[in-house]
This record gives sequence, structure tokens and C-alpha cells, in this order.
Amino acid sequence: MIPCRGFIAGLLGLLMSPIPALCAPPEGGQPAGQIRAMIPSATHNAKAAKVNDNLEWNDLLKTEQKGRLRAGLTDGSILSLGSNSELRVVQHDAASQQTSLEMNLGKVRSKVVKVTQPNGKFEMKTPNAVIGVIGTDFYVSYDSNKTTVICYTGKVSVTPIGNAKVVNNSGESKQNQVLVGAGQMVVISSEIPPAGFETQSTPPDVERASMQDTFLADALPPVRHAHLVRNVILGVGVAAAGWAIGVTQLGTSTPATGCAPQNPKCR
Repeated sequence: MIPCRGFIAGLLGLLMSPIPALCAPPEGGQPAGQIRAMIPSATHNAKAAKVNDNLEWNDLLKTEQKGRLRAGLTDGSILSLGSNSELRVVQHDAASQQTSLEMNLGKVRSKVVKVTQPNGKFEMKTPNAVIGVIGTDFYVSYDSNKTTVICYTGKVSVTPIGNAKVVNNSGESKQNQVLVGAGQMVVISSEIPPAGFETQSTPPDVERASMQDTFLADALPPVRHAHLVRNVILGVGVAAAGWAIGVTQLGTSTPATGCAPQNPKCR
């Protein structure tokens, strides 16, 4: 009896062994979004980027001198990278509205959906500034230790960090953040003004240049409502049916003389 029990126990163990694998969560990172359009050359985690590439947490996007890239996040926000840019999607959770991005070089325009969760945040970090938004359309560029932030709509907060941090004689921070409203901009650098960093009105040519440097048309078709597509299909179908009936009637109609068109005397 004992050997039989041992055999049965071994058989049960063999049958049960796949269950943990079936119950285990699928491999892969946390989803963050998708590449929607691009102009080569651009890379995704050091490999050639492609439209429809899925983005995950901690993914790195880079564009070369002639490259541009447009990515959509799962919450509906849009990121448009200009040339010679580098952006890392550190974190993006659409449900809790927790988004962290890092840009060490280049230009990016962000169209951010409104943050409504109590503890939600959308932050972009450069080496010398942290930009936080609630829901807006804004532009950030970083080069040669200088961060430029332009706000098109809404409002963003810009906090100097690192060698751009504004401190008093005691070494304590005396400027926590700069609020930048629509039509305004601020430049953060290691050259700290005596009064601290202040906003200024965005010159029209500077605003136009920032938009042009990050513009890229969306390669993926827009999402359309199902009823709209249905109505278009029905409309085309009805028009085609009407055209077919008209052609049929034209081809089989009897001339005014009363003879059939097949009669040679009618020709």
C-alpha cells in the first residue's frame, strides 16, 4: 500500500505543478502608452523605433538630428519630441494618475489631460528643474544646463533643483517654485538672478518656434464613434444602391417610339 500511496502522491504533484505557472502574472513591464507617429531616425530602448510600438515604464525614447516622435500615453496625454531629444517614461499609471518623465536633452511638447485624482501628479524632470502640471499644454527644452518652460494653456509649476536652486545666505531654499501661466515662460539656469527666477510673456516668435520644433502629424487613424462609422457606411450603401437602380433603369428603358432597344429598326 505504501508504494501505491507514494505513486499517487507523485502523480498528484506532477499534475499540480503547472498551476503556479498558470496563476502567475504575465511577464513584461507596466504599460504606459504607444508610439503613434515618427520621423526617422528615432530609437526606443536603443532599438529602431516603430509606429505602434508599445511603451512601458522606464522606456527610453531618443531622436536623432532629423528625427521626431509622437507618443500617446494610456490616459490620453500626448508627448511630441523634437529632434536631438531624449525622454524617459519613468512611470505612468492612468488609474491613479501618477506620471513621472525625465528629459536630459532636447525639446518636448506635452498635452496633458486634467489630473482629477486627489494624489495625482504629472511631473517632468530635467537636470535642474521639476515641472508639475494639473492639466495643460506646455513645452520644455533642456540644453547646456538651461531649462526653458513655455505654457500654452493652463498653468505649470517649475521648481529649480541642483545648481539652479535658489538659496539664501544660510543655504536654505528661498524659492520653492515658479508658477507659469498661459502665454508665459521661464528659463532656469545656473545663472540665478538676484531676485530669483521670474516669468515673462512669451514672445510670439519664440512660441511659434517651440510649436514648429515639436510638430508631428499623428500616423495612427483617430478613434471614431461606432455610430458615426455605421451611419457613413449606411449612407454610402444607400447611395450605391440608388446609383445601381438608376443605371439598370437607364439600360432597360423603352424609347418613346414604343420599340425595344434590341430591335434593329430602333437603331
